[in-house]
Amino acid sequence: MVNANARSTSTRAIVDGADSSRRHRQRPHRHCHAILLASLIGVIVSLCSYIAHPSLASHRDHRIVGMINYTHLAMASASASTSLTLNMPRIGLGTLGISPSIARRAIDDALAAGYRLFDCAPVYFNEREIGDAIFDAVVRRKDGEAATTTTTTTTTTAIVAPDGRLDDDAPVVLSRGDLFVTSKLANPFHRPEHVGIALRKTLNDLRLGHLDLFLVHWPVAFKYVDIDPSARGWSNEDIDDSDSGRNIDPNVSLRDTWTAMEGLVDDGLVRHIGVANFPVALLHDLLGYARIAPAVNQVELHPYNQQRRLVEYCHSRGVAVQAYSPLGTPGYRGADEPDVLSDPILAEIAEARGISVAQLCIRWSVQRGCHVVVKSSDRRRMEENLSSMTTTNRHEGNESSSSAAVAAASRSSSGEHGAVEVLLSDEEMSRIASLDRGYRFFRPEDWWTEMPAGRLVDGNAGSGFSLNGIGRRER
Repeated sequence: MVNANARSTSTRAIVDGADSSRRHRQRPHRHCHAILLASLIGVIVSLCSYIAHPSLASHRDHRIVGMINYTHLAMASASASTSLTLNMPRIGLGTLGISPSIARRAIDDALAAGYRLFDCAPVYFNEREIGDAIFDAVVRRKDGEAATTTTTTTTTTAIVAPDGRLDDDAPVVLSRGDLFVTSKLANPFHRPEHVGIALRKTLNDLRLGHLDLFLVHWPVAFKYVDIDPSARGWSNEDIDDSDSGRNIDPNVSLRDTWTAMEGLVDDGLVRHIGVANFPVALLHDLLGYARIAPAVNQVELHPYNQQRRLVEYCHSRGVAVQAYSPLGTPGYRGADEPDVLSDPILAEIAEARGISVAQLCIRWSVQRGCHVVVKSSDRRRMEENLSSMTTTNRHEGNESSSSAAVAAASRSSSGEHGAVEVLLSDEEMSRIASLDRGYRFFRPEDWWTEMPAGRLVDGNAGSGFSLNGIGRRER
């Protein structure tokens, strides 16, 4: 077994600020004030540069605030710091539910469409196939000749996807540094001695030297499941079996788990660490002791589950919010559950805008300052979802600027600068806000009926605490 606590001197050197972050912990108030002042100055300088830039003259009086990107506002808590600036695409491809048999085609289509962020997880049981597809696209030359392999930093040689996979007349040139790959720590591996083992298994499956983002998938631990990190793929789905909650281990400290996650950053195996499905209370507690603050909180967000207070809290603490199920899980919705994509108010707004309801939902999420991972294995829908923020608007220039404009994307979904997004109006945002019913499609209380620690779900609407429904492949 791999020693999860091993430290590599060579990889530690690539992580900026690892030692200084420890000093932040010793003198938090002085450093926090300095960081906040520097962040404020940086924002002012960025705005001034934008206003002064001649190539953007035509946009200066049109939604200037829309160019601010929340991921570059280096808000910091008094006791935590991040090691690197988060540079994460606004829209990424979710890989939940992508069958291993079509994973290669789906990844090829996504890369050709312009996706650069891929959201993965061991409990999706397709990381091996996704890793093979990414490897073929990034580490093989067009003529099939092996190219420079990935390191724990980035690939230095630009390389082209193989023939027969992407369009020959417009080959996609990629390096490892062009991609943002996320995976997650599965529930059975929360004990600190198991965190590194789980990561090494994921890296082996994905055929990567490092992850851009590694999330604690759920704020609850399962009993350990023994694995071989050197074996690619999964022979069974035991890591996703809670046995109706009886496999939950209430004796694992989240603080110990997080300390082990921080060690992965120190080792250069992950660039950023974060959480998923964390409510305000758990996130607040984590920020109180974290040496490296969570860069991201990935939660269920859509017009029927808007979680306004959670989003506001995350933004106030410098934690990026990434929405999963932004369309209301059309592929997993029960027959008796509400259908976000059929909502008449959303349909009316989308029709007036000349976009689909799916595009409207994605645009709404991004305008709230959130990142989005949206799943599709259909090439046409991939392209439609990715173009949500750049689709021509019928009423451009006739709307008042929304109060949420500060959260709008400052770059296109593929990560290129220069796109000034047309925002939804205040009235449209207000109408969508009225649809919130605190409805979660992922409700662990429905499946974890034998939880040993009692009810783990916060009943406070908007708290954002939702766990995985085991036995029915969910998030």
